[in-house]
Amino acid sequence: MEIILKQDIAGLGYKNDLVTVKNGYARNYLIPQGMAVLADASKKKQLEETKKQQAYKEEKIKTEAETMAQSLEGVELTIGVKASTNGKIFGSVNNIMIADALQAQKKIEVDRKKIEVDGDAIKEVGKYTATVKLHREISVSISLDVVAE
Repeated sequence: MEIILKQDIAGLGYKNDLVTVKNGYARNYLIPQGMAVLADASKKKQLEETKKQQAYKEEKIKTEAETMAQSLEGVELTIGVKASTNGKIFGSVNNIMIADALQAQKKIEVDRKKIEVDGDAIKEVGKYTATVKLHREISVSISLDVVAE
């Protein structure tokens, strides 16, 4: 079944994408949740017009993401956490803590939902990398140095 996405859905597509999914997934989840609409002829025509209008806006957003990526290039954050003597962290370092550290140390504000930690959660003191996805085509890796306080 062809549907038009109304919002970004991880693993499926981005807003205003025309995608093909299984009938049950569309009818039972995506359409009732308001995440997608059925793609008939009139909706497809409407989608084409919308995409033409958004081309300019998309270019502007992409250039802003590129400038943000340049400012994040080579950034190394130091995050202090409470840890035991053998290096185990009490809790874990998550994307919220990374976003707060970016704001406090580098004065760069990034939405926490755009930050992904490589591998599982950070549960030990050490050096790690995180990926900041600023745009569907632009992502930047930042270095994290997790130290015990």
